[in-house]
Amino acid sequence: MKFSLCRGEKRPITLIPFICDTLDELPALSEHVDFKWISPEDLGSVDFCEADIFVAQNYLATVTGETNDKEYVIEADQLETMDKELQQMINNMMSRQEAEWVATSAVDNPEIFQKLLEYSFRSDRKLAFRASWTLSKACDKFPELIYPHLTKMIEGLKGIDNESTERSFLRILSMTDLRQLSEQYHGILADHCFKALNSGSSAIAIKAYSMEIIYRLAIIYPDLANELSSSISMLQSEGAAAGIIARGTIILKKLAEISSDPGSSQP
Repeated sequence: MKFSLCRGEKRPITLIPFICDTLDELPALSEHVDFKWISPEDLGSVDFCEADIFVAQNYLATVTGETNDKEYVIEADQLETMDKELQQMINNMMSRQEAEWVATSAVDNPEIFQKLLEYSFRSDRKLAFRASWTLSKACDKFPELIYPHLTKMIEGLKGIDNESTERSFLRILSMTDLRQLSEQYHGILADHCFKALNSGSSAIAIKAYSMEIIYRLAIIYPDLANELSSSISMLQSEGAAAGIIARGTIILKKLAEISSDPGSSQP
């Protein structure tokens, strides 16, 4: 749906309505004082606020099969309100099921996916964590969605001081086909992951994802295998957490397979 932003110069924008279903027999009201079920043909009788009129019209067109190419003018303050509502939705998520629902919406709507990535870099630590966590769930469903944004994500790793967001980003990258990246970004990513792996303060999950990423890079650049093996062996000798030792043992076995099959190139 395209609408025009009214602030001097007009430009196309995309608003983000949701088509929802109830998980329970009746909706649980958290913001509104009442609700009412109506049929699609009765939508025209509802006194919607201005920003909701186009949503109702577009939904009705979807239900009836009629096209609606009318261009609407949306004020800038209305866009800001919608952005705040999406942020509030993410901040108020209380369960994995809610995160999965938002992730599914992001898969279907590129604008929501883009917003999740944008929020992941915010200084609001709670919003950044939950947005990046939800982003990772969207990438679980369709990993290719992150490909256009990989360079931005990797460039942003250095400046992230939110460990939870870093964990989500590394999780996404650990499941990504790194051949989509140039040699320059392979280098940036390898450097970041080796630093995280060898740091005494990195969380267990960050070390584990860093191992997997370097392993995937070692398939492309076999010379990295020895350095990765040395780092894992050092962690094991220093009495690292059981999870790191177990993960390291798996990676060492996979590295041995690379050595025995130098023609392998599948991450």
